[in-house]
Amino acid sequence: MSSSVCHAPLPARMEAFTTRLCLRAVDQYERLLQAHFNKPSSKEQPRLRHGSSSPKEQRRQRETPGSYSAVSAFRQWRRSTSVGNRSGSSVTGSGSAHAKLPNDPATNALDLTAPASDILLKNRLKSWFQLSGHPDGFAPAGPGTVWKRRTGGAENTERMVYEALSKDETMRDCVPRYYREVEYKGDTFIELQDLLFGFNDPHVMDIKMGTRTFLESEVSKTTARPDLYQKMVAVDPDAPTIQEHEERAVTKLRYMQFREQQSSTCDHGFRIEAMKLPGGPPITDLKKVKSHSEVLSTMAGFLKGRENTRQKLLERLRNLRTKFQESTYFQTHEVIGSSIFMIYDEDKVGVWLIDFAKTCQVSDGRKLTHRAKWEQGNHEEGFLLGMDNLISTIEEVDIS
Repeated sequence: MSSSVCHAPLPARMEAFTTRLCLRAVDQYERLLQAHFNKPSSKEQPRLRHGSSSPKEQRRQRETPGSYSAVSAFRQWRRSTSVGNRSGSSVTGSGSAHAKLPNDPATNALDLTAPASDILLKNRLKSWFQLSGHPDGFAPAGPGTVWKRRTGGAENTERMVYEALSKDETMRDCVPRYYREVEYKGDTFIELQDLLFGFNDPHVMDIKMGTRTFLESEVSKTTARPDLYQKMVAVDPDAPTIQEHEERAVTKLRYMQFREQQSSTCDHGFRIEAMKLPGGPPITDLKKVKSHSEVLSTMAGFLKGRENTRQKLLERLRNLRTKFQESTYFQTHEVIGSSIFMIYDEDKVGVWLIDFAKTCQVSDGRKLTHRAKWEQGNHEEGFLLGMDNLISTIEEVDIS
């Protein structure tokens, strides 16, 4: 998931807000979050994995049913920055207040600029949507952050990857900022940077990367399955071989490769998962965009004749490719099912790498090229091959 989100932007010009107003705002976000997940409760409180609140804060939580644990984090930050300011340090920002939560990398700051009214908060939730991925996988959290449901199995892979990349100086700015893990009413979430915060009705595209989007472990069994045969013929009755028709069964590997042949994944090393254009709903029926001409046409519709935007996107994509190649982390990790998330509006352009539920370290000290052809056991997934082709495709688009 890939999984991506966006919302209507807040006004560009915002005044500095008081501590009390910020606390009021995060309380309001908690109530909206409960409504989003349809889990109203006045007793159970979120619990942060990192750190614990003081007895005073625990009393405040008991006295204020429904309060969100970000309140404690914010108050803790206020106390620490107050001490810092008296010691000569300062927190700076451009038109907004910035804060560092516990365990944040030194260069990452959570934007705590709060909406000015209940109406803005409600409008944010109403206009907020999920571009792709599992339904209800995301929800707005604080200003500029989202909660994402835990993915990556019992190992909690995605959280581990985000924690590692937040410490990777090469890749830190290429992925959403990771803040913390939160437990809420039996579910586990990670809090991430909302990548569209501050964009004004932008163009958004989610691109699934790689020539292989399934794990080797998913296709290790060679038993032919009738249910996968039925799924295959439902899409294309002529797809099975004569032997597969006779056995009326196909292996998991055969089915997964067939499924990826329905899009541009195999030939291009990427597929356009979904996109959104200003003023319209998300466009999610793009997974069968397969031929090069179809890919070019879709990309042209996304760029809308903006040559300057194309050059800015290309600059960021090339920079991301270079950093990915130089990252010691990705040299030893296969990256399955991750996406490139591209955003632009009239003023800004953004490109990030997202979704790491299927990223895993390779064994035996092997180093991946991310361009070599996949063979069972070599862990190559074609991520950089897809990046090469994505960049050349955007360069080729007829911008007129």
